[in-house]
Amino acid sequence: MPEFRNHSYAAFLFDMDGTLLDSSAAVDRVWGSWAQRHGIDAPTLLATVHGVRSEDTIRRFAGAGADVAREIQWILEAEIRDVDGVVALPGIHAFIDALEPGTWGIVTSAPRALAEVRLRAVNLPIPEVMITGENVQRGKPDPQGFLLGAQRLGVSIGKCLVFEDSPAGVAAAKAAGADVAIVGGRVPGTEGNFVLANYGA
Repeated sequence: MPEFRNHSYAAFLFDMDGTLLDSSAAVDRVWGSWAQRHGIDAPTLLATVHGVRSEDTIRRFAGAGADVAREIQWILEAEIRDVDGVVALPGIHAFIDALEPGTWGIVTSAPRALAEVRLRAVNLPIPEVMITGENVQRGKPDPQGFLLGAQRLGVSIGKCLVFEDSPAGVAAAKAAGADVAIVGGRVPGTEGNFVLANYGA
């Protein structure tokens, strides 16, 4: 059973962007460009895009007449092409290497193709259980992804520790009934059970 700060869990579930790796430079470039194309205020969009499925952001900002499927594809292709500046969080390689296979998984809002590209870009393994945007009907802050991740690992979500960095992700983890370790500074530390700046700390 994996342990974190002297607490034992049945499994760990990790968000990806902002939690295992930092893709914010690429996210800001791609979504900033998309916002400009559509006459949308980029800072407003960028303040809400992290941790949320592309489809949900597009539906929120693009307006009623948008071809959502085409816009999703545009974002996906642009993000897959742009891994410049995507870096692993400090200490994450050693942290993941210490975990037994089958005791951890990833629950990300990203599509699988993008998740695999970013994980490979920073030399992180693709786990047996990886829940991506395509696997859920409702994205974060809905708990569906984390519940599915625990189910596929064969454990109770109440015995899982979720590592998250975004408001939507933390809300999803808490709604699922998991303990939460908050990574980085995007969410107040009081929202979780643990807080860490990075995995080396």
